[in-house]
Amino acid sequence: MADKDKAKKQVPLRLSASLYEEIARWAEDEFRSVNGQIEYLLTEAVRQRRKGRKKDDE
Repeated sequence: MADKDKAKKQVPLRLSASLYEEIARWAEDEFRSVNGQIEYLLTEAVRQRRKGRKKDDE
């Protein structure tokens, strides 16, 4: 990976208390931090979106 891909950006994020608690429980179930869980979920969402675009292009 290029250094650019390894660099982490800080992004302020506001969540409702109920959403935060749900993500925190989910993260605990999967042995991740809340931050790690959010990053995982966003990565998966982007991966699925890219996958969907490839199907549309065919």
